[in-house]
Amino acid sequence: MNETIKSIQNHRSIRKFTDKQLEESVIDQIIKSAQSMPNSINGQQTSIIVVRDKERKAKLAELAGGQPWIDAAPVFLVFVMDFYKTNLAAQKNHLNQLIHESVEGTIVGTFDGGLAMGGALIAAESMGLGVVPIGGIRQNPAEVIELLKLPEYTYPLAGLAIGYPKDHSQKKPRLPFETFKHEETYNKEGLMEAIDEYDHTMEQYHNEIGREQGVNWSGYTANIYQHVYYPKVYPTMKDQNFQNDK
Repeated sequence: MNETIKSIQNHRSIRKFTDKQLEESVIDQIIKSAQSMPNSINGQQTSIIVVRDKERKAKLAELAGGQPWIDAAPVFLVFVMDFYKTNLAAQKNHLNQLIHESVEGTIVGTFDGGLAMGGALIAAESMGLGVVPIGGIRQNPAEVIELLKLPEYTYPLAGLAIGYPKDHSQKKPRLPFETFKHEETYNKEGLMEAIDEYDHTMEQYHNEIGREQGVNWSGYTANIYQHVYYPKVYPTMKDQNFQNDK
């Protein structure tokens, strides 16, 4: 196993950071790694906003539902689905862009943003930094869009808090490997048994780290997925001209 694989498989979310600031060259290497990730048709429909301003980070922490590690991290990256750039390309060629109105466009832009974050995450951890992805910036997206001055055809997908870790959290267990790796076709055999096993594993994990006893994966996930937990996403996507009607 090489050092890159070791670093990836050793991932854990870090929510406590030291006061040490990141050098500009370090930030640029992280973002260049994100930019180097693959993307659909080389459309490059992702942009990253680097947030270091204390007041802006504090506001983002508030808008994300009160996540103080956004404010505590020296750098917060916001990954943006960006069809504004591609629309300029369409205008240059006297054509009308349609992709942003479709579900396919939303899938493309979101997936590419995820690939970019994966590259940034791996790059940051390879340099000894700690990270935690933040989906909570979609909790109050209209305010985030205004705060970051995002133009039409763009949308904030997720954030990444980055800094030097104050401590290393315990690695969170994953579902059994056979639930993730499927040979040739999707295998439903034994899934419920694997979930039962994982629920037991997660109960032990939460007991070890001092969280509420009895919390398992299936109950926690099912309770959250009863609802659309960020209901403002759909209307604000339409406001940004992502109609999702094609």
